[in-house]
Amino acid sequence: MVLYKDAGVDIDTNRRVKQKIKQLARTTFSPRVLSEIGLFGSLYQLTDYKKPVLSASCDGVGTKLLIASMMNKHNTVGEDLVNHCVNDILTLGAKPLFFLDYIAYSKLSPKIIKQVLQGLVRGCRNNNCALIGGETAQVPGIYKPGEYDLIGFIVGVVEKEKIIDSKKLIPGDILIGLPSTGLHTNGYSLARKIFFEVKKFRATDRIKGLHKNIGDELLKTHRSYYPPLYPQLGEIKALAHITGGGFYENIKRLLPKNISCVINKNSWNVPKIFQLIQEYGDIPENEMYRVFNMGIGMVVFVNNESAPKLLKKLSSSVVIGEVVKGNFGVKIR
Repeated sequence: MVLYKDAGVDIDTNRRVKQKIKQLARTTFSPRVLSEIGLFGSLYQLTDYKKPVLSASCDGVGTKLLIASMMNKHNTVGEDLVNHCVNDILTLGAKPLFFLDYIAYSKLSPKIIKQVLQGLVRGCRNNNCALIGGETAQVPGIYKPGEYDLIGFIVGVVEKEKIIDSKKLIPGDILIGLPSTGLHTNGYSLARKIFFEVKKFRATDRIKGLHKNIGDELLKTHRSYYPPLYPQLGEIKALAHITGGGFYENIKRLLPKNISCVINKNSWNVPKIFQLIQEYGDIPENEMYRVFNMGIGMVVFVNNESAPKLLKKLSSSVVIGEVVKGNFGVKIR
């Protein structure tokens, strides 16, 4: 007799894990959530909007998960994921409503899954977002034992007349940079290659100039820009979340025809972690700004008159560039 468990899928363990997920997710609910975790779908009541437009996004944590495994610390990657997705829809002016997750693995301890969920719940609660469902999939043969993947799906809402439209950018507009907490969730394949293959460091090694060991430095949580920026959206003309593609791709996608940007790289201090990656890997500067956020996680576009007021309201923010006429896209000088 061959059972499902013999093929690598433990139904009983999965059921116990899902019960724990249900308990944790319930702590993020608001009265707008009309269903419980565990049904075939979820229900969320949308109220208090005149012309609501839904905004949705999907993303993952990438190979930062491998750093979590190296450090045996899995309670931050879920928060990384939520914050990343929240920032993405924030660029359109959207407020997060609810979140769904997908965790896939071949064989993983319930303790690790619980840690991942703790991060997801913390991220959702900090962003006033309900974790209303998801999928925990045991897929033997696809992942090695102990490996897993983590994907998130977010839905938010914005009043139609308040959608942020970057087509209104004009020469003379100002770029304000908000600091990142580190690599956030991008560039980890290159960072891992430099630190652990080229330089042969261990994740627990300390490097001069860093306040933490390499592993903890790389696991710093992706910052959510929703709390400081959402109340200021009325003054903002565009937002660029600096993720995969760095400054070049994430800013260029916003620019209207005949509009470009010039960024002054000396307007902020690049954190030590990026300096070490560039030094140890002998990486060209252009490549660094194409891969990493270099210490600026969100770029805010405002008109020249609004910039001084916004700078006072946004802690540690700094003017990093301006919008100019031209078709060259993004220039960093």
